[in-house]
Amino acid sequence: MGKITFILGGARSGKSKYALDLAGNLGGKVVFIATCQPKDAEMKKRINIHRNLRPSHWKTFEEPLDLRLPLKKIGSRFDIIIIDCLTLLVSNLILKGIKENKIKARFRKLVSMLTKTKAQTIIVSNEVGLGIVPQNKLARDFRDIAGRINQMIAAESDEIYFLISGIPWRIK
Repeated sequence: MGKITFILGGARSGKSKYALDLAGNLGGKVVFIATCQPKDAEMKKRINIHRNLRPSHWKTFEEPLDLRLPLKKIGSRFDIIIIDCLTLLVSNLILKGIKENKIKARFRKLVSMLTKTKAQTIIVSNEVGLGIVPQNKLARDFRDIAGRINQMIAAESDEIYFLISGIPWRIK
């Protein structure tokens, strides 16, 4: 069944590059699912940089709210699925007013789908629990929910890597 590799790290730790390199080294047909929503010029520029790092023959889906939608379209056509990144997805869901219990339910369904697919899945997420306690409630809620989702995904993952300054540490 579907193997899940979970890649965590801080901002600019090299998570996405590691995911791309890992997928490229595995060989096979790759699909990339991007969760970012380009809300301003700076974010659009970041998205373009990320797009340019991916091989042109990889298929890309952009889905900021419900990863089950592209996964249903993908079916069994790909050998490797990259999801980048969960923290942006959690942020998008919170900003849409979706409560934590519904977010958790979505991720449980997502994990169930991924473990049933024949493809290997590589999931990228930010480790959000290494900094100070945020000053405002929205930021604390985000940190708490993202941390719980990361724990959920980690529990179901076959491999976990934590990146520090571009160097992957195998955790599981």
